[in-house]
Amino acid sequence: MIRVVFLWHMHQPYYKDLVTGEYRLPWTRLHALKDYYGMVKLLEEFPNVHQTFNLVPSLIAQIEDYVAGSAHDPFLEVASKPAAELSPAERRFALQYLFQANHTLMIGRYPRYRELFQQFRSTGESLDRALSYFRPQDLVDLQVLSQIAWFDEFFLEDKDVAALIRKERGYSRDDQVLALAKQKEFLAQVLPAYAAAAKRGGIEISTSPFYHPILPLVCDTDQGRVSSPGLALPQQRFRHPEDAEEQLRRGLDLHQRVFGVRPQGVWPSEGSVSEEVIAIAHKLGVQWMATDEGVLGRSIGYFFHRDGEGRLLADGADKLYTLYRYQKAEAVMHMLFRDHTLSDLIGFVYAGMPAAAAANHLIHRIKDCAQAIGSKRRDVMVPIILDGENAWEYYPQSGREFLRRVYDAIQRDREMEAVTVSEAITRQSQFPRLDSLVPGSWINANFNVWIGAPEDNRAWDYLSSARDFYARTAAGASEPARRLAFEEVLIAEGSDWNWWYGPEHHSANDRDFDELYRKHLSNIYQALGASPPDYLAQPIAGAEARPYFTPQTAYIHPRIEGAAVRYFDWIGAAMYTADRRSSAMHGKQFLLDSVHAGVDEKFVYGRLDFIGEVPEGNFELVVNLERQPRAAKEKGRELRLDVTIADRAITVSKLTSGEEGVALQDLAQVRLLKVFEFRLPLYALDAAQGDRVRLRFSLWRDRLPIDALPVEGWIELQLLSDEELRAATY
Repeated sequence: MIRVVFLWHMHQPYYKDLVTGEYRLPWTRLHALKDYYGMVKLLEEFPNVHQTFNLVPSLIAQIEDYVAGSAHDPFLEVASKPAAELSPAERRFALQYLFQANHTLMIGRYPRYRELFQQFRSTGESLDRALSYFRPQDLVDLQVLSQIAWFDEFFLEDKDVAALIRKERGYSRDDQVLALAKQKEFLAQVLPAYAAAAKRGGIEISTSPFYHPILPLVCDTDQGRVSSPGLALPQQRFRHPEDAEEQLRRGLDLHQRVFGVRPQGVWPSEGSVSEEVIAIAHKLGVQWMATDEGVLGRSIGYFFHRDGEGRLLADGADKLYTLYRYQKAEAVMHMLFRDHTLSDLIGFVYAGMPAAAAANHLIHRIKDCAQAIGSKRRDVMVPIILDGENAWEYYPQSGREFLRRVYDAIQRDREMEAVTVSEAITRQSQFPRLDSLVPGSWINANFNVWIGAPEDNRAWDYLSSARDFYARTAAGASEPARRLAFEEVLIAEGSDWNWWYGPEHHSANDRDFDELYRKHLSNIYQALGASPPDYLAQPIAGAEARPYFTPQTAYIHPRIEGAAVRYFDWIGAAMYTADRRSSAMHGKQFLLDSVHAGVDEKFVYGRLDFIGEVPEGNFELVVNLERQPRAAKEKGRELRLDVTIADRAITVSKLTSGEEGVALQDLAQVRLLKVFEFRLPLYALDAAQGDRVRLRFSLWRDRLPIDALPVEGWIELQLLSDEELRAATY
């Protein structure tokens, strides 16, 4: 029997400033509307598919705050206020934040929302210029659609919401009020849905330490050097295992209050474990913990090697696809270790494939895992553990077709079953023993994302100083002040602040995260009657490059040679350069650096630049092109250019029209030496003056998408004359 263990990790940082009561970012509310409800609701269709959901306590606390109506969320307030009454600052705020959604699958799903976004982009995303373009009606439509875009697929079936969607544009104040009332109604359904699913036995709910800290580092920042010898550490050693125990105890207590039962298992924040952490968890009654295969490999001195298609070899499969029993001194813990490759296929790859193909690939890969073990064991446990929210922004309809196909295939297959972690434990009779554990996380089996870089270490030093100040002064403060200060200490210990510091990750909200982290630290001092240190007024994060887009400003006539870039050939082209830290998820492979595109009287041109050299090995480049006519009722046209690179030789495998399936490869001119370049005649798209042409590039290996540019949306080109392009300010 193949036992598939899905563990979905649901998490958001604590965005609330305890002193002002204000939410700095809206992501808890928005993901609660979009992902948390639908992921568990979907299982009602598949009663034999059991899963584990890890709900982080700080996430639960924020959802309860919203449901109670006590959350002070400026993003919600701007979306709620009558558009005509918005101040200039509030209008700027709306334009800055209400377009923060996946451009293709969320904004692009609603024609009016897409139209407003294009209107915003036509100003160069300049808030000052955009203010003069957006009328009150535009703002009302933006207020309504920016909320509906985050509604779960199940919530879209509500008759009132469906009527709002059919209306499409020209929303009234009553429509705005209705959308917001529905939002509150839907938020109230999230936690009860999990409680009901757990009560009927369909899911198991596990927990994490309350504010999602990296427990091994809270216990001792020197653990960073155990998993990465020679790592630069903060100047001040942070060692507070008592805080780690408090964080974990609070998480267990909250779940018992909300769901009526004490959790059996814990997904420690970012899969971060150490022997000290396991001892604390055992003391608190935790029965199982999960982390990554890399931690197991380092602990047993084994490298999990995979073949060219990502399958584990037999010996590795035998070691990974089972539950372990860790035992050292008094500490005993069941441990499972995520299959990194299978989990990342769902997180990063399958979104770029048709749902049926992706689901079929996953099911076959799971079966391959079991077959690799052969006759060594009758039963196999395959652990798939990943973020349960962020990936679905990149799937059509939040990945529901993909998930339905996967769940249906498992439910129908007599050789497979989907079980919770605790069910997997009860079904396994013997457990390989672990006598020691190397500290590490799910990312590279170390803690380098959160410690070691100058920004990370500075954040730890600031935390150490604030924690030491609390220890020196809390006894002399009033009880409310002491409680507030300590709560801020625990919040500042969360992992999410250092996720965005250092070189690994970046988002449009870097400044917000940096300011909120320093605000939490400042609140510690203020709660205890002192002024915060001056350095907390200065950003920790340095300036980082953002994704950059410029529209086409003139006709181009590049020679298609694929050799060294000829700068003057591409002057005037539209250009998009990637931001390679722009993700709340870790593990994406980045190979593409930037793209250029443009037109002249007869042709559309494109250029793809790689990060470093052209990737080794065989792969395929795909260019998707679409013509969008001027009139909304006119039919567009799609082209797909497939280029195969095998043994450094490049060939056009096909150029097809999606609507006709006609082979057109003789029309394409392509080259690849140092960069990839192509040229296509505009007549292949039936494109005429006034139309728009949009395109995107992707790189594939073994029929799986590896990287794409733009990451979201398309590069858009407007078909104007050369004179009009030069004069345009779009």
